[in-house]
Amino acid sequence: MTQGALAGIRVLDLTRVLAGPLATMMLADMGAEVIKVEEPGIGDLYRASSAITKNGESVNFLSTNRNKQSLTLALDKPEGRRILEQLVATADVLVENFRPGVTDKLGIDYASLKRINPRLVYCSITGFGADGPYRNRTAVDPIIQAESGIMGLTGEQDRGPVRIGTAVGDIYGAMLATQGILLALYARDRSDRAKEEPRAQEARQGQYVQLSLFDAAVFGLIPREGEFFATGKVFPRMGSAHPQFVPFQSFATADGHVFIAAFHDALWKKLCATLVVPELAADPRFTDTAGRSRNRSELLAVIEPLLAAQSSAHWVATLEAAGVPVGRINSMADVFEHPQLKHDGMVVDMTHPVAGDIKVLNNPLRMSANPASVRTPPPLLGEHSDDVLVSLGFNAEGIARLRAEGVI
Repeated sequence: MTQGALAGIRVLDLTRVLAGPLATMMLADMGAEVIKVEEPGIGDLYRASSAITKNGESVNFLSTNRNKQSLTLALDKPEGRRILEQLVATADVLVENFRPGVTDKLGIDYASLKRINPRLVYCSITGFGADGPYRNRTAVDPIIQAESGIMGLTGEQDRGPVRIGTAVGDIYGAMLATQGILLALYARDRSDRAKEEPRAQEARQGQYVQLSLFDAAVFGLIPREGEFFATGKVFPRMGSAHPQFVPFQSFATADGHVFIAAFHDALWKKLCATLVVPELAADPRFTDTAGRSRNRSELLAVIEPLLAAQSSAHWVATLEAAGVPVGRINSMADVFEHPQLKHDGMVVDMTHPVAGDIKVLNNPLRMSANPASVRTPPPLLGEHSDDVLVSLGFNAEGIARLRAEGVI
């Protein structure tokens, strides 16, 4: 198998739940060696948080922890901390998502670990930041969606705000954290020409990468924030519709729903021709984007009954042929039967030692020379503790003592 782009990079994963584990899983998919450090007897909170399990294994945990090793380590015990420091000396990256102040209390903050390994890239993921008035606030994903404004944008105008059905705050955070780690590795390991530059030594050092899920979610408001900055207006919740473009929303069909995105004048004319109502395109109320937005209800009153008279398949085929952006609104069951998803190989079958046969999503990045890979199933709690400790020079007697003392 071709080596991943991050082969030879060692990552210490001190994260739990979703954003941190997803970030480290993406690094693992690209070939990094990821050692997941977990609390003895408990482990990642996601191991026990799911009401849906396979043979007792949390499906939430199985989604975000493949390609990793699991080492249990009591970081509140001096010997546990010493073992972590041994690992830090060999590592390229450490990722943690403790509450602010916890790493300082444990003595595993960036300043402390940098002294052990100046080349360490240390990534800290927090809910609202390491400092500031919200630093100690609880930050599970729905809270991030609520505080960031995402939830305020989501839902129907005459009903309450709605949580987006996936953990978008955590996912935005994981993507940006991964990007930050890769940028720091690039800065550290840039080409040999940096050796001649005055700041070459600094360039080859690690650095501290910080990300708050709150900031990541607010960044995810793009481009809706531009509308607010330009107008000062808080647009109402509009369901699947758009404050500027009409028609740009979901529509009921005879057997389901489709989304139509006729977001400029040429597309509007094509839609009118396809619906066999060319007079609409000439109607002065609807000739430009601003007019269609002002006269939204009148426009929808004409086209909604037309769309409801035919099946989703009919409109997808007809509008796609006419060059109008359209998509069937799929259920989860539909998605995993989707012909494009099957073609792309986005679902991977694996065998887990306890859960048995499981399915996981493939990494969506496609790289010609160093592709991502799904190699090993999510680890059992402490499954690789002995192997990792042996690599650090511990013998069987020493490992047994650590286990008896609750260090591992």
